[in-house]
Amino acid sequence: MSEKPKRGEIFAATKKVVPYMLRMAWKIKPTVFLAYIADFLVSVTETLVSIILPKFLVDELILAISANGTRENIVNAAYCAAAIILVQTIARLLTAAMNAYISVCSARFMQETELMLSRRAMNIEFFHTEDPETLNRLNAAREGMTWYSGGVRGVLDSIYGVVKNVGILFGVSVAVIMTCPLLLPIQLAALLIITLFNTRIQKLRLEFWSKLSKINRVAGYILFQIGSPQYGKDIRLFGSADMMCEKQNRFADELLAINGDQNKETAKNQVVMDAVNAIRDALSYLYIGTLAVTGRITVGEFTMCASASSTLYWAIYGIITGLQQLGSNCSYANKFIDFMEYTEKPPRVGRHIADGKHRIEFCNVSFRYPRSENYVLRNVSITIESGEHLSVVGLNGAGKTTFIKLLCRLYPVTEGEILLDGVNIDEYDEEEYRRTISVVFQDFTLFAFSLRENIALSDNADDSRVNEALRLSGLYEDAEKLEKGLDTMIFKGYDENGTELSGGQKQKAAISRALYRNSPIVILDEPTAALDPLAEYEVYRRFDTLVGGKTAVYISHRLSSCKFCDKIAVFSEGTIKEYGTHDELHALGGVYAEMFDAQAEKYVLDVRCKRHIRGKM
Repeated sequence: MSEKPKRGEIFAATKKVVPYMLRMAWKIKPTVFLAYIADFLVSVTETLVSIILPKFLVDELILAISANGTRENIVNAAYCAAAIILVQTIARLLTAAMNAYISVCSARFMQETELMLSRRAMNIEFFHTEDPETLNRLNAAREGMTWYSGGVRGVLDSIYGVVKNVGILFGVSVAVIMTCPLLLPIQLAALLIITLFNTRIQKLRLEFWSKLSKINRVAGYILFQIGSPQYGKDIRLFGSADMMCEKQNRFADELLAINGDQNKETAKNQVVMDAVNAIRDALSYLYIGTLAVTGRITVGEFTMCASASSTLYWAIYGIITGLQQLGSNCSYANKFIDFMEYTEKPPRVGRHIADGKHRIEFCNVSFRYPRSENYVLRNVSITIESGEHLSVVGLNGAGKTTFIKLLCRLYPVTEGEILLDGVNIDEYDEEEYRRTISVVFQDFTLFAFSLRENIALSDNADDSRVNEALRLSGLYEDAEKLEKGLDTMIFKGYDENGTELSGGQKQKAAISRALYRNSPIVILDEPTAALDPLAEYEVYRRFDTLVGGKTAVYISHRLSSCKFCDKIAVFSEGTIKEYGTHDELHALGGVYAEMFDAQAEKYVLDVRCKRHIRGKM
């Protein structure tokens, strides 16, 4: 059972969110405030005209049909009717125009909100992206600013609703106090009771929303997987659609159960509120009816008081519920601000990295992932000289990719330090440090952009450099065959004329991206995993050309690639067990020799089997 939000927390959220949203609206679309001001003047004017003018209309009509009636009374009544129709028509046209403009502003606010969330999600510390708490915060921020609070417009509408009803209340109260003063305490008494129960409803909604946030994220993930073309092959070939649908049904049942509980609790409070409203109406009409029957007010004033009674009630109700809604919206929207603050990185403007050769040192580096007690790496120490080609090998789970992520500064080390040219890498300017490294991860990503944009990841691509990178990776000939060349869109999701690259072509595109960056340090994490043997051999053969005199760290399960490297680091049980050249390690007869011989034996067996099959044909 999640804890109910406390009144002090709601007030604190409101105090924090309101100025934040006002500043945000002013920065993005300041003219929206003019629209709200215009709508306020129109709405208050229309309300007062609709209450006061009917009094004169009715009184003039009664005089007109009485024995003492004159033509002037009919003319006055006509003027009143015409004024009411004219004011209401103009007011509705202006209100529609203002609402339309505010809707346009709202779309801009929502777009900017999504952009802010996306920017922050892309710029947060990398280890946060694998943290369930951070992902839940991101989902709560997105839902809080869209589904529940209505975002910037939701908060502005809540503020405006309160201000508008204050203006209406002030104007109507003058008329009520002068004609039927007891109407005011009747409305206030009813509202006091209704407010108590409405407060309970708002707290219930916040309480249940905190339960729904995580379930919505997980359920949404499953729905995305089922419908995503990216996973279509696996879902179809393994027949997992039923399993995923069953999971979705279970989460849907949880959502329905929570919503059902919320509706039951809400309904109990709503029944009381409806009953109080019925009693309020009865007392109001009894009071003003008595005044009219006893002649203390005219029929026109009775009409005005009846209309004013309803308007007065809803104005006060609008103020109270508006404040409650404002608090509720701010509580939801506060999740957005919390996320923006929670994940904000400290400034990383640090030391400049000098041009020239770079020496990398891991000094007793140990690492464990956040929220984990187990170390992935233990006491790793290694030096990579400038221009050296290092091969990193080991069984799955040995810590090879984590070793690379630490070098890329995607994670902070738990113990020890990593040095570049004798300086802790955390002391360097972050962007400048990242520019010294070109990486191709095993789980690299291509985007639904053009081939050029996928290689350069920039709007200002140098085509000569792009083509050179494609030549070095072996993708140039395939790219030349594309109808639009470098302008060809990758994937068909957003362009029916796009191209679907093969696994090997995607891998070459990723390698091209790393080569285009032209950084002094190149990291290749399983760069040939999706390539056929001939393409793999071609990459190995041109390895020196691909990386030139750059420092290169190369991860591969195919140990034949190690012959192309200067040194080999063998990872096992979270540390470097063996280190040396291919010949040294093979002669050692340890982990590396065992892995290499096992792969070589399998390769020879595969070749013999293929020759045997050909001989039988």
